[in-house]
Amino acid sequence: MKKQSTKKVLALATSAAMMLTAFTACGSSQAPSTTPTQQTSEAQSEEAKDDSTNGDTVTINFWHHYSAQSAENETLMNVLIPKFEEENPGYKVNAVSHDWSDLHDKILISASSQTLPDVARLDIAWVPEFQKMNILVPLDQEMSDFEEVSSELLPSAMSTAQIKGSYYALALNTNTKIMFYNEEAFKEAGLSAPKTMDDMLAAAQKLSGTNANGQQVWGLNEPALAGWNVLPYIWSNGGEITDENYTKATGYLNSEATVNAVKMLADMYKNSEFTGFNSGDIPMTDGFGTGRYMMLLEGPWKTSELAGAYPDFKYATCEVPAGSAGSISVLGGEDIAMFNTANKEGAWKFMKFMTSDFAEEEMAKCGQIPVNKEALDSDVVANADYAPFLDAITTAKARPPVASWSEIDNELTTAMTSIISEGADVQETLDALATKVDALLTE
Repeated sequence: MKKQSTKKVLALATSAAMMLTAFTACGSSQAPSTTPTQQTSEAQSEEAKDDSTNGDTVTINFWHHYSAQSAENETLMNVLIPKFEEENPGYKVNAVSHDWSDLHDKILISASSQTLPDVARLDIAWVPEFQKMNILVPLDQEMSDFEEVSSELLPSAMSTAQIKGSYYALALNTNTKIMFYNEEAFKEAGLSAPKTMDDMLAAAQKLSGTNANGQQVWGLNEPALAGWNVLPYIWSNGGEITDENYTKATGYLNSEATVNAVKMLADMYKNSEFTGFNSGDIPMTDGFGTGRYMMLLEGPWKTSELAGAYPDFKYATCEVPAGSAGSISVLGGEDIAMFNTANKEGAWKFMKFMTSDFAEEEMAKCGQIPVNKEALDSDVVANADYAPFLDAITTAKARPPVASWSEIDNELTTAMTSIISEGADVQETLDALATKVDALLTE
């Protein structure tokens, strides 16, 4: 995930509003570049807004980050939008594709110039940030059938759209991480799938060392030490980042359970059983596919990556090994939200359609894990490569839905690096981190 300071990005939005016609190269403190294709799409978007006022056709402008060449975008443009327009005469959808990071910055710029779309597909981590800017519609307050619509979607996925008691989006698709492990190495060592954290630790200890070629082998890999990476270990072992209301970190982030979970990872690193996050380390897919990493937690995209890069490599999967609190992975995915400048009636119709069982099942054919309960029960999902992830989704937790999460995540990564890679004292470092996070939670 691209990490950006909220304050820095807000400054970007203010300055960029005065230079919308002169975008420069994309960066964390610059406006995003715009390709000729995007320029054409955005010009069409502006024309669509003009057309929507003619009284004959209402155009719903939808911004998303499905890659323009992806199967998801093909389905959106050739199946879903035509179906929506057929079922809703008088409405047309103008869909505009952006790169992931460009979409985030484009929304910030457009918010300052009042040129937002009606609807957008948002990374779940963006929802709190945009809610704090007062640009999202509180759906449960303004849409009379919100309860009926949201009840058809997974509660765990819908939790990503809830901020301070109200819902500002609908869950659209979801993902999580499970354990991938080297099946042949486990079998040769007389090991079975690691069901518990103790199993994982025992396997890492037994399988780490050197291989027949004299190369270093590590039991566990993580490519980074951000929240996405370390939270499954912390949560499964009973630790937390904040209280349940996301108002306080002290007493949670530096609790005994969190300290012990982080110490577990630090000890594994010290014993050469855990790596992947240092500069120069073997990339995850290569390290796993060549037998240098024995276990890793990853999402459904890893299945296709391994099939493409290491088609003969034999591995198996299982849920995140359970700790004292059970098996708790981290929830990812996207939500679909409405901006407060939208044609609300049309935008809501489109949002309901995109989260319907029909639309969700069509996207499931492209590898998107649906959040619609009926779609989840379909044969398409049951036979999909991502089927092993479905149980994990039911117990996975979302990262704290707070506007300052990007800054918190940066601080968390710095602290984890200090502890695990550099040997800093776990308790002292988490005490200091908890104080910093307390301050960020008040912003």
